Order: sequence, then structure tokens, then C-alpha cells
Amino acid sequence: MGLVAAFEWLREPYRLCRVDMLGEMRDQSYKRLNPRVETPVLVTGRGDVLTETMAIGAWLEARDTERRITFEAASTDADRMHQLMAFINTGFTAAFSPLWTAMEMADPDPAMQASLTEFGRSQVIERHDRLEEMIGDGKYLVADRPSLADAVLIGVARWLDVHAVANRNRWPKLSALRANLEADAAVQFACELEEGKEPAGSGACKGHVALADILEKYGS
Repeated sequence: MGLVAAFEWLREPYRLCRVDMLGEMRDQSYKRLNPRVETPVLVTGRGDVLTETMAIGAWLEARDTERRITFEAASTDADRMHQLMAFINTGFTAAFSPLWTAMEMADPDPAMQASLTEFGRSQVIERHDRLEEMIGDGKYLVADRPSLADAVLIGVARWLDVHAVANRNRWPKLSALRANLEADAAVQFACELEEGKEPAGSGACKGHVALADILEKYGS
């Protein structure tokens, strides 16, 4: 969802492919597109298949000539954006892994699920504490406008609510940042798309492509 918001902020044309992560993504045919069986996957205009959020973020940054969602190379803001993106995409996101494992366990094991949940919640709270310390007093993570760092954050920050770990107000700066992003038109557009709605958006989104068509054309 966060990367969709980033494409909207960038205002470059793109199309989307909806993937059922508990169904289609686990089919052997999906491995032809991404052998790690994960999302996101970006198919570039020249047909290259690019995976991993940070790699896709770097691809977007290299094409953001007007610096809508990034900053001048080697600037302090660019360095801070990369630092925050790295933290959010590694330790912050990974802290939720035990909770997702417990939730999506194919053969439920109550004892193991309870242990995973307890451990996951402690990890998520600790990572939120660290991010709260890193956030400044601005409206967004880096500057007075949303950047790639904000896109990476908003895609996973809502997992706190999904897993009912703690009240978001426990982290006032992070909660305020989330509120700013949740009020953003691009983020609202991405969320509504995720829910199966058909919002207007900026016009950059040129529709959806069926996964079967993507696999047939690019799943070599």
C-alpha cells in the first residue's frame, strides 16, 4: 500500500496487479515471478522484474527527477531518508513476523501461537519505542512533505492495529505522523484500492492487470 502511495506522489503512470497472498501467492506458478514468494514485485517499463521494497524504492528515487518524494543525492535529508527507510524495512517490519506467523499458521498450535504472540508484541513495542525516539518535530519523517520513508512506514504502521498490540497513542509523535499520512489523498487512494473500491486518484494509476497475464508474460 505504501508503494502505491509513493507512485501517486510521484505522478508517474503505473498499473497494479492484485495478488491473494494466502492463495495465489502460494501457488507454484508465482515462484516464476518471485522465487521468495513475497510481495512487492515491480515489473519495469522494459520488462525487468524487481523485488524487495528497498530495491523498488531505489528505482523510484533514481527516476524522481523533480524530487517529489526524495531529496538531492548526498544531502542531509537524503541520508536521513535512507536511514529511516532502512530501519523501518528491517527491524521495525521484522518485529511483526512472529505475529504474522501465529496468525497465518496452517495447522494451529495454541501453545506455539501464544509464545509467538507474546514475543512478537514485546518486539513490536520495543521497535516502536526506538522509532518514536528517531522522529523529529516535523509533520513527516524527513521534511515538510511526504517522502519514500513515509511511504515505507505507512504500509506497515497499521499492523499495530491489525494485531491489537497496543494503543497507538502510546507513541504520540508516531501517532501524529500516522494521522498526517492517513489524511493524505494518495494514502487514502491506496487504502481504498486495497479494499476493492475504485477511487479516482491522481490519474497516474492506469488500471489493473490480471496475475495470470503477468505470470505468462514475465514469469520466466
